[in-house]
Amino acid sequence: MKIHLLIDDRAEDLELLTSNGDTCLFRLGTESPPRQASVVAVEPSVYSVLLDGTSYDVRIAGSVVEVGDRRFHIDVIDPRDWRQSASAAAAGGRQQVIASMPGKVVRVLVAEGDEMEAGQGLVVVEAMKMQNEMQAPKSGRVTSVTVAAGDTVAAGQVLVVIE
Repeated sequence: MKIHLLIDDRAEDLELLTSNGDTCLFRLGTESPPRQASVVAVEPSVYSVLLDGTSYDVRIAGSVVEVGDRRFHIDVIDPRDWRQSASAAAAGGRQQVIASMPGKVVRVLVAEGDEMEAGQGLVVVEAMKMQNEMQAPKSGRVTSVTVAAGDTVAAGQVLVVIE
């Protein structure tokens, strides 16, 4: 099972290879070797994680994950959740523009730091011999561009993040 994540504005794929009780074998990214972790819930939203022989205390509050003194903002991207793009456009804060279907990036029309207006073109993706321009769902500033021209993208993959 593959899970698409946005970790501090960086797109990552987490692949769960096997799971047996509290122990799982996973791969983060496409190039990394498989790793084993043991996760035990200590109390609600607090976990003890044993990874590569090191124990970590992990606290989760919404989309914020604290591991020791480090904090990460993690969003799980579900390509099957069409409500994500529609409801998030109306909401304030961070907005992720995702690929609605697999394809190839033809052009990237923005760069990190660019100011955007709602409806402005961001990325052009070719899928099934049609070019689709992904547009900004709201006005804001581009904080992350995770693709380049020529990249192949999967359905649900994060293309651009706007704040």
